[in-house]
Parts: sequence; structure tokens; C-alpha cells
Amino acid sequence: LALGFKADERDYGIGAQVLSDLGLSSIRLMTNNPDKIAGLEGHGLTISRRVPVQVRCNPANARYLRTKRDKMGHLLDLGRCGNH
Repeated sequence: LALGFKADERDYGIGAQVLSDLGLSSIRLMTNNPDKIAGLEGHGLTISRRVPVQVRCNPANARYLRTKRDKMGHLLDLGRCGNH
């Protein structure tokens, strides 16, 4: 973000194609990133369930995790750590 790039410039098309080639059309996805869900669904995959990635907040990563939650829309429950 600080360098002026988009928050996430990834394209999920190749990954979606690989999963499709393996015969998958519906998957459970481990992610906190709603853009990843939309990106894969936009390429024809069905996300049957999102499995949250549990992240432990600590002083070393608190600012980074708050940025992911607040500016990038990641679905993170940071507990008390997320409010400081």
C-alpha cells in the first residue's frame, strides 16, 4: 500500500483452472481474504465453505493484521489486540 500498488494484484484464474482441470467445481477454502473468494468464484468455482485461518495477534504483528483487516477487508477476529 505504501508503495502505491493495489493491495492485491493477484489473478486467481490460473489456480481456478488447475482446480477445474483436477475435476473440482466446488471447494472449501482456507482464507481470511474475501477478494480471494470472489476471484475464484469469478472463474467458475463454487466456494462451499470458507474455513477461517486462525491468526494469533502479538505486538510484532498487530499493526500488520489491523491493516489487513481495516484496509484490505480481511475477515480477522483480532480480539483485544485489534483495538489498539
